Amino acid sequence: MLRLSARLPRRSFIMPSARKNSTTPEVAPKGYAIDPSAGPMLRFQASLPKLPIPALESTAQKYLDSAKPHLTPVEFSQTEAAVHAFLGSPLAAELQKRLEARAAEPGRGNWLSDWWNDVAYMGYRDPVVVFVSYFYVHVNDRLRTKQAQRAAALIKAMLPFRQMVESKELEPEKVKGAPLCMSSYKWLFHSCRYPVKPSDTAHKFDPATHNHIVFVRKNKFFQVPLAHPSGKELSAAELESQIERVIELAGSELAPPVGALTSDNRDNWTDARAALLAASPVNAASLEAIESAMIIVALDDTSPVTREEISKACWVGDGRNRFYDKHQLIVFENGRSGFLGEHSCMDGTPTLRMNEFVLATLATGKADLGTPTGETLPTPTLLPFELTSSTLSLIDGATQRFDDLVGEHELHVLQYTGYGKTLVAKTFKASPDAWAQLVKQLAFGRMFGRPGVTYESAQTRKFQLGRTEVIRAASNESKAWVDAMLDVNETDENRVSLMREAIRRHGEYATWAADGQGVDRHLFGLKRMLRPDEPVPEIYQDAAFSRTNHWELSTSQLSSPFFDGWGYGEVVPDGYGLSYAIGERYIRWTITSKRGDAARLRYYLEEAATEAREVMERVIAKEQKEAAAKGKL
Repeated sequence: MLRLSARLPRRSFIMPSARKNSTTPEVAPKGYAIDPSAGPMLRFQASLPKLPIPALESTAQKYLDSAKPHLTPVEFSQTEAAVHAFLGSPLAAELQKRLEARAAEPGRGNWLSDWWNDVAYMGYRDPVVVFVSYFYVHVNDRLRTKQAQRAAALIKAMLPFRQMVESKELEPEKVKGAPLCMSSYKWLFHSCRYPVKPSDTAHKFDPATHNHIVFVRKNKFFQVPLAHPSGKELSAAELESQIERVIELAGSELAPPVGALTSDNRDNWTDARAALLAASPVNAASLEAIESAMIIVALDDTSPVTREEISKACWVGDGRNRFYDKHQLIVFENGRSGFLGEHSCMDGTPTLRMNEFVLATLATGKADLGTPTGETLPTPTLLPFELTSSTLSLIDGATQRFDDLVGEHELHVLQYTGYGKTLVAKTFKASPDAWAQLVKQLAFGRMFGRPGVTYESAQTRKFQLGRTEVIRAASNESKAWVDAMLDVNETDENRVSLMREAIRRHGEYATWAADGQGVDRHLFGLKRMLRPDEPVPEIYQDAAFSRTNHWELSTSQLSSPFFDGWGYGEVVPDGYGLSYAIGERYIRWTITSKRGDAARLRYYLEEAATEAREVMERVIAKEQKEAAAKGKL
């Protein structure tokens, strides 16, 4: 199952604004129409193109190309025969025809979205943490080092973004002038995932009637209104006062961690939620207050310092002072902060945009922190739970399973400061993202002696209800380059030539993926069109099929000057979660795994990053010297 945040194609999401009124009528981008009734945020939504269905021959060729680096010649011959047999079969043509008919159904915006949301998210039953959730670590705010002060500022700076989203005034994102799908923004605030068998659901609450936030401290939940009875929003100073009261009211004793139930297997949580509701109507009211809140704010009683400490605290925490079915801010006693994303209804780009807006407006002094009104603030409301021996036992089981699961995992961060985007893009004239992917392949090759089966996430939000597609980042070209790097007798000139070709190939596949022309979603869709009485084609039974989507390296890039880390868990038991960010002068990798050798991969990544730079610099210096010599002739 793939639960990744999509790679950003550009850096332009800082400090977004609402659409400004203009007397000049807007001209829609070519191929798009404006729907004024949908609101500014969704005005292009109806005219977004639908996710295409690639040609069978195109998918087959890309599949073979991407499978080849992972197979022996004999295995590849078998796979090639299976693919060609599939292509030539009446069943393949029929499956394609059925898929095209599904895509053409009136009112269907996306042939994939319902299936994918169920298989990859709502129907997925393993715990959301560590397998689904993703985290961001905020850069340190040296002006706000107290927990209540930092939390209040983050919340207050978030309110304008909420207003733009809920009023649909937020400007839609665009890539090269083309608007992106904005439908998932609905789930950013006042929403919750619900455990249901066999597939979860989600619900959106009315922000006008649920204008509150919920804090969790010492495993206790507290509700705080975001506005005075007059309707005026609380100022940052008033929020800070309320948060200080929450901390005081929570005291020093820990409550039974009801939130830990959300960390459990989804079927277990389904049963536990039913038991909570049956135990007392008080529990139902408290759960609804939590689930309908704008966002959860976890006020942890720890003070993480190192990148590893704060990354792990944001990623999993202690499994108790949380409510994993909602987005949540996490603020620590030393003023550090982060964000944990609930992944089922949206990918990483909307939450990135929201977090950047909050952090950028605070960093630049543009956040309106408001002025206290002098009105009396109500006491924060403790949301009680009446727990029976049965529900307490369920909580104990959930916490034990969480501790066991998290205890199997390790997290390492490599903050590589040897270079970053500036050197790669300007001096080496290469794609920084492709460069980082090749460094991963070299590190994996040194560690294991073969290419790593690699998933890189590309967003497909240029299409209606688009989410992600796979960039199969391990290619024949990347394998040839890694082999050359590992061959001590190889020349630097050939290594660089092969690297440039591998970078070109990566860019080509990234474009295919973003255009809905990748391999994996199409093959998934074709298989879903099989009827119960039809045989499973050999292409799906061939060993290469499972091997080449067993994502040992689950990779994704989100880069922001306002983040000091981000990440997620591995997607296969013997693999690695390998998120990364590329700054002007650094590349940061966060490695998660339960293999026990993440520190070794960290070492190889650092070595590979340096080695790739040194080879490129030697060749460029030689090329420049030769060019200068020719200029003198």
